[in-house]
Amino acid sequence: MKKLLGLDFSHFRGDMFGGITAGIVALPLALAFGVSSGLGPSAGLYGAIFVSFFAALFGGTNTQISGPTAPMTAVSMVVIAGIVASFDGDVSKALPAILIVFLLAGFMQIGLGLIGLGKYIKYIPYPVVSGFMTAIGVIILVTQILPSVGYYPKEDVEYVEQFKAHAEEIILDNILKDEAGEGILVLEDFKETIDRAAHITPQQILQESQTLASNDASGVIGAIRVLPRALQNIIWLEFLLALGTILIIYGFKRITTKVPSTLVALLVMSGIAVGFGLDYRPIEEIPSGLPIPNLHIFTDLSFSSFLPYIFTALTLALLGAIDSLLTSVVADNMTKTKHKPNKELIGQGIGNSIAAIFGGIPGAGATIRTVVNINAGGKTKLSGMMAGVLLLIILVALGPVASQIPAAVLAGILITVGIGVMDYKGLKAIPYMPRPEVIIMLIVLVLSSVWNLVYAVGIGLVIASLMFMKKIGDLTGERSDIKSLGKEKAWSDEADFPEYLEEEVFIKHIKGPLFFGSTSEFQQLAKQIPDTASTIIIRMGRMQYMDQSGLYAMEDVLVDLCKNGKRILFVNIIKQPRYMLERIDIIPDLVPEEQIFDNIDDCLVWVKENVKDEDTNGRC
Repeated sequence: MKKLLGLDFSHFRGDMFGGITAGIVALPLALAFGVSSGLGPSAGLYGAIFVSFFAALFGGTNTQISGPTAPMTAVSMVVIAGIVASFDGDVSKALPAILIVFLLAGFMQIGLGLIGLGKYIKYIPYPVVSGFMTAIGVIILVTQILPSVGYYPKEDVEYVEQFKAHAEEIILDNILKDEAGEGILVLEDFKETIDRAAHITPQQILQESQTLASNDASGVIGAIRVLPRALQNIIWLEFLLALGTILIIYGFKRITTKVPSTLVALLVMSGIAVGFGLDYRPIEEIPSGLPIPNLHIFTDLSFSSFLPYIFTALTLALLGAIDSLLTSVVADNMTKTKHKPNKELIGQGIGNSIAAIFGGIPGAGATIRTVVNINAGGKTKLSGMMAGVLLLIILVALGPVASQIPAAVLAGILITVGIGVMDYKGLKAIPYMPRPEVIIMLIVLVLSSVWNLVYAVGIGLVIASLMFMKKIGDLTGERSDIKSLGKEKAWSDEADFPEYLEEEVFIKHIKGPLFFGSTSEFQQLAKQIPDTASTIIIRMGRMQYMDQSGLYAMEDVLVDLCKNGKRILFVNIIKQPRYMLERIDIIPDLVPEEQIFDNIDDCLVWVKENVKDEDTNGRC
């Protein structure tokens, strides 16, 4: 029985091992992302269960493992903090509005897939993605310093005390607003107002002060602002638990990568804390039993509750789409398959919508978990579904046990996630990349880190588009023309090319700039070249400009060609592309100087002298 209900069971053993392994890797991250989001570990676990299962079932990438990711959690954290603040710090009251935003983001992803937007994701420039990913790492890293040293601003009595005057003002202002809404506020008679003000309790003031303290210490700027107080009030046990977690995660990888070091760190440090009866701070309690749908998000639904967050929901949807489709590309490269981008968006949207109904945070395709799944034998969508089922079993069977995990351990895990998610390739490229692209990356990085993730990406895209249009307008009015091999036609100066070498040598023309919008077509080059071709001539005389995305696309293609034993010849490289190729050592590491020619005639002389006809007839 290979097929059942549209599912392929022919690789069941590999899918089972892949799903179980990916689920084990996902467990500590799901708990950590849930805590980081502000909704608690159960929200991360619910998100991992439902997004993983349903995104795999309905998605378009067979081996993809989905769930909460660092970028999605960082944006969710901003959304949650903003909505909770508008509900006076009461998470339970804010929860319906939060989940409606997540649900709306899921619906938007389904809509994006239905209208075929998946194929347009490739037009997002590399510097914008690079700046955003590095900012995500900075946000996670900085904000987790406080819990890793056991400091929680709203529990710092001295820190909270300074917000009490402002808290009283807010409470009085709310009373006046309530009375105005009830129609009992009369300027000549403040008797009702005075009476209500007299009933304000110290507990109400304290609660409002704690909310203000938490908001003031939130985000990168807030965390840096209170860092001196955190270091003065450090709890050494919490710090040692977090430090031990970080050391195990990095140290265990040196021993073996077959066992997830994150899981090892979670088990070892939690076992030490519980086994020795240490007085540590545990994570919030994880509810036992099966997840229950939050149907009150529909019964309490009001248009005004989520109207201000429609743009934020769209940002979550787009970010999830980008995150997932980038992971799909990684899966394609590993499995030599081709994903269906629009179907993948629909699957991700369904997964996020169902996760929201059950109180889970949104997620996307997770690169590390997908790679683990493929390496462990996963080949079909059953692997992603199995990962979700495993996490559900762990939730039902081990929920109370997981509630004993130290909060500092999850903070340590998140610190390593923050360090790992940064785009070091983009950061290392800053000294030699074109100045406009560096400016875009730094603008997105800084604005995302200290201001607003949503607006930063929008601003980065606008600036990148304007700079690109100016550059292309200055260089050429001719549209980019990178044709597939089936449409290649010989240029007039190639008329003398020897016919007996047509199978051994292939000539590729690049006409127009190689930029972020044309990289996808160019990346198909390596797959289209005939196996008989041992030498590839790339004519670049009409390629006036190459951006960072185009540079890395060409690097990937050339690396693949060289691995397959192909020789690369460049003909007539213009100054700017050559500068880019030299900066990351494509010249001379992949294409040595002796294989670079000023014109096609010199190149053909080299070809006739160095390329042999492999035909069985023995022609030379």
